[in-house]
Amino acid sequence: MFELPIYNICVFSMFILAALTFLALTKVTAPYGRHERSGWGPRIPNKFGWVLMELPAVVAFFIFYFQGRNSFEVVPLIFFFLWQLHYFYRTFVFPFLTRTEGKKMPLLIALIGALINTLNAFINARWISHYGSYSIEWVHSTPFAWGVGLFLVGLLINCHSDSILIKLRTHGPKEYKIPHGGCYRFISCPNYLGEILEWTGWALATYSLGGLAFALYTLASLLPRAIDHHKWYKARFPDYPNRRKAIFPFLF
Repeated sequence: MFELPIYNICVFSMFILAALTFLALTKVTAPYGRHERSGWGPRIPNKFGWVLMELPAVVAFFIFYFQGRNSFEVVPLIFFFLWQLHYFYRTFVFPFLTRTEGKKMPLLIALIGALINTLNAFINARWISHYGSYSIEWVHSTPFAWGVGLFLVGLLINCHSDSILIKLRTHGPKEYKIPHGGCYRFISCPNYLGEILEWTGWALATYSLGGLAFALYTLASLLPRAIDHHKWYKARFPDYPNRRKAIFPFLF
């Protein structure tokens, strides 16, 4: 089938993209959120930018998934539900909980994110619903059990950490405070840790190169940003807890 070579190229490209993203973000901080700054072209409202960036992960994944020959089998449907659970929250819930009125992000960042999410949706949806093969016995396997468990733990950490940050901001989008509670007792960016755990679990549960490529891309994009956040907190707040690490408790 002519699509398979294209699919393999896309998976390989995701691995290359992970490496390039890591190298770029160790030198330049992505200009959105608390690191927002001018000089990156036209800017759009922050909420709209988030939806634009994340929407392909919902819509494109849905389209690619249901073109697969295995799309109505039990295990692929479980994977479909997990993916959509994360991205429905990220696209339609999280942006509208944040108190970021008046804040903007570069249109370029939103478009790059949308393109990466489209590529990622393609390589993961096509694998789990078409190229991959998962019998019902896969739900009893060790990779599936540990992978799904890790995914759900990561999702809970991610959502809980987001809620702590959102509740801190009571007087406007420019207000920042030191977060406390939950995994913030140990690290500066537990929401990023949660997302890394989610997609590491996904890679394990799906046992796929596409899943591994995405897990590595997630690590490559969030690790440098967590370091930037950690440095930002320490520079802004003289009383910032010294024992906190950036993203991995007790380690880093």
